[in-house]
Amino acid sequence: MAIIEQFEALLAKGQDNALLRYGLGSAYLKQADYPHAVIHLAQAVALDPHYSAAWKGYGKALVADGQTAAAQAAYRRGIEVATEHGDLQAAKEMQVFLKRLEK
Repeated sequence: MAIIEQFEALLAKGQDNALLRYGLGSAYLKQADYPHAVIHLAQAVALDPHYSAAWKGYGKALVADGQTAAAQAAYRRGIEVATEHGDLQAAKEMQVFLKRLEK
């Protein structure tokens, strides 16, 4: 069983949390299924607004889906979250991604 099918099965059983949504969104992103990646990563940050890796993934999915303005907003929020929680590497990465979008 593929990873997406495993994650979807867990979700169907009612196991919904930020980590599951992050994993599912990331798996969809790797398969270039950007609309599904956006949906699940958006849910990941909704379930845990302090999850900096999810914000980074959400921004990437939005960029890949052609939603530049939304990606910029996600990266800005992700930078705030990462900085507040001392996740400086994630904050730096999102700053680089944001600068690329603003050019």
